[in-house]
Order: sequence, then structure tokens, then C-alpha cells
Amino acid sequence: MVEAEEPGQGWFKSSYSTSGACVEVWRRGADVLVRDSEHPGGPVLSFDAETFDDFLRAVKRGEFDRPSPPK
Repeated sequence: MVEAEEPGQGWFKSSYSTSGACVEVWRRGADVLVRDSEHPGGPVLSFDAETFDDFLRAVKRGEFDRPSPPK
């Protein structure tokens, strides 16, 4: 289990985040931790860095974009 708060925190969120409903990310060694910015004491997801990088590449390619509604 990963502790949500640790000394020397490395959490950050996107500079595009303005609504507050965001995730925060911490690259810690070979792991990437992800948590809800509105509930920093809540659950933390942990991914190996390679898997997380694959996810980010898929996002950038638009693989998770919602289709446009039909006209």
C-alpha cells in the first residue's frame, strides 16, 4: 500500500488544471503514483513508469477521445 502523504512530496498537477477536479501525479523512482487532487488522503493508484508512459502516448494519439455526436 502506498501512503498518500509522504515527507518531501513530489505531487504535481497540470498547469491546465483550473477547475480543481483533477488528478495529481508523482513520478517516484520506477513508479508513477496518481491520486484525486480533491481527496489527497484517499486512495493512490500505482503504475510502473513504462505502463504510464504507454497510457500518456495513447491519450496524445486521441485513443480515448469521445466521438462527435451525429448531426
